[in-house]
Amino acid sequence: MDAAVKTPQANVASVMADLGSRARSAARILAKAEAKAKNEALAAMAQAIRSAAGAILAANEKDIAAAKGRDRPASFVDRLTLDPDRIEAMAGGLEDIAALDDPVGDVIAAWDRPNGLHIERVRTPLGVIGIIYESRPNVTADAGGLCLKSGNAVILRGGSESQHSAQAIHACLAEGLKKAGLPQDAIQLVPTTDRAAVGEMLKGLNGSIDVIVPRGGRSLVARVQEEARVPVFAHLEGICHIYVHAAADLEMARDITVNAKMRRPGICGAAETLLVDRACADAGLEPLVGALIDAGCEVRGDARTQSVNERVVPATPGDWSTEYLEPVISVKVVDGLEQAMDHIARYGSQHTDAIVTGDEAAADAFLNGVDSAIVLHNASTQFADGGEFGMGAEIGIATGKMHARGPVGVEQLTSFKYVVRGAGQTRPG
Repeated sequence: MDAAVKTPQANVASVMADLGSRARSAARILAKAEAKAKNEALAAMAQAIRSAAGAILAANEKDIAAAKGRDRPASFVDRLTLDPDRIEAMAGGLEDIAALDDPVGDVIAAWDRPNGLHIERVRTPLGVIGIIYESRPNVTADAGGLCLKSGNAVILRGGSESQHSAQAIHACLAEGLKKAGLPQDAIQLVPTTDRAAVGEMLKGLNGSIDVIVPRGGRSLVARVQEEARVPVFAHLEGICHIYVHAAADLEMARDITVNAKMRRPGICGAAETLLVDRACADAGLEPLVGALIDAGCEVRGDARTQSVNERVVPATPGDWSTEYLEPVISVKVVDGLEQAMDHIARYGSQHTDAIVTGDEAAADAFLNGVDSAIVLHNASTQFADGGEFGMGAEIGIATGKMHARGPVGVEQLTSFKYVVRGAGQTRPG
């Protein structure tokens, strides 16, 4: 497939309407597809990605060069970059998805009524999913695989900065569909970089799109939530917290904190704020701050935090509500569990928050009291990932409370219908 190009605006609407129509037709076929065919397609996609690793890396190099030429930040380039390990992770993720139970047709609940009616609540695909994403080319494979497994057709709109990588990966997905005898229109990549294509998707493509999933920065997600005329699975940002409780194992707290911030600072599950209980600050604050700084992280702290290391930068009020996506973290000393939870409620984004403590009662109070999509006890926030949850992969982390919350995997990409079986019953007047 040739590089995506600007399409004359007069043609964007017709191009996108055609994609929607073809996706809707493919969705009807996928809804009835056997699990065996879907799994064969996923296996073939994985093999195609491995076979095309060289071509994918070459395409990715073009995207990286363009990003660096535009002076994109290091975190952006990291999200964009593919290497042999990340390519293998994409292929392995597709195989993991194939190994999952097929959710379509799963009977969630069943019961009998006194009149003899047998009622079942059965999982069904959502239909056609539109996914708008920016600099993560691996989303092409993850989203395509998850939508296929859950019986949905998908229209993928990657950012212009990852267009070459996305096209190379999409070609592998199309090859897998073809080998399994499934419609290639089941996974379509928008062929234009024109921003008007996003607007058409947000309108729903004449009723073809059932749900939109944005995956990118705050400006993209905010636009989608503001303009979309179809349901949206989204989160605005990942302002994730680590709270080191008074009863924390400080060595464990250090390892978790450094991992949560520095493993990959540019992902939405990276910790952006560290809260340290005043009761353990004398012993724990300086080692925590020092470990972060030694790992290459800039620390922006309150007055207490500044007092333990001269390299700490004074925090501003805006730091507590900032998603850095860079090796930067804000640090604050708090007076106990309740103040920590109050801080998270005020400044957090209901994405992912963790407590480090050896006190089970404190852990339970945190896990029950913090209203986030993912809450953790004695574990890094970097585990906020569908693959780590055993979902094979994820399309994203949803922080809303309707339908999907947390990692969006195959089950979250289904709805349900009621199947009612009778033996001639009629309803009395």
